[in-house]
Amino acid sequence: MTRIIDTLADISAQYDALFVDLWGCVHDGVRALPSACDALVAYRQQGGTVCLVTNSPKPRKGVAEQLEKFGVPREAWDTIATSGDSARAAMYRGVVGQKVWFMGEWERDEEFFEPIQVIDNPVKIELVELEDAEGIVCCGPFDPMADPAVNRPEFLYAKQKGLKLLCANPDIVVDRGETREWCAGALARLYTDMGGESLYFGKPHPPIYDLARRRLREISKLPDNDRILAIGDGLHTDIEGAQGEDIDSLYITGGLAREITKTTDQPEADALNTYIETEMITPTFAIGQLR
Repeated sequence: MTRIIDTLADISAQYDALFVDLWGCVHDGVRALPSACDALVAYRQQGGTVCLVTNSPKPRKGVAEQLEKFGVPREAWDTIATSGDSARAAMYRGVVGQKVWFMGEWERDEEFFEPIQVIDNPVKIELVELEDAEGIVCCGPFDPMADPAVNRPEFLYAKQKGLKLLCANPDIVVDRGETREWCAGALARLYTDMGGESLYFGKPHPPIYDLARRRLREISKLPDNDRILAIGDGLHTDIEGAQGEDIDSLYITGGLAREITKTTDQPEADALNTYIETEMITPTFAIGQLR
């Protein structure tokens, strides 16, 4: 049964490293969440290691720059693993071909196509129109406010051609401040539902956790699974992913599920239990906000 805790400090001594989600946990897409940042700084001061594990399609350099812009202190984290880095590596290995049709916002996602150094003999990626494409690279919708169904005509054509879709961000939705937006995961889900093949590299899928562990090894000894805690507000990304990796999890109920869990300061226990029983995903711990 999920235990509701008051602060991260209640359980932090049990863990040598944290895999921490960003959006909805450390920032709201506009600014840093001070209590969360304070909790992570305190954890690191006590000797813990913080790996930020995010489904952002950005490379880690771009995420670090975004964190600084939002006001997240550098003292709050040690390293970053992004869905974007994991997906970029796969793209440059040629998993969706050389000629790709890009979905996203170019000004935001251009760095996804920067050269990568960690792959031997990377393929040369060429951006083309859909009719000339060998595959699809999806960093997000063209319009994050539009229903994903607007892409059905393009997806029907792509499915008929047998194109694979590389999803750089498996999140379905995200809250930017008070505004809820669609993410690349919603498009990949639609494409799969239509009979197409979508490839995922972020939470809850294994590649991003492999990357997170590699990032931990770069800076310290990798802890055993029972000494790693995953923190996040996505039941089907952060928490399901933690279960798949056999690590404990802390569910932030005041994020995406704040209404269904009836979270003000803390979740309502009955509402939380009903939700996790319905979804059949059980966090180890829960808290309203990371603090």
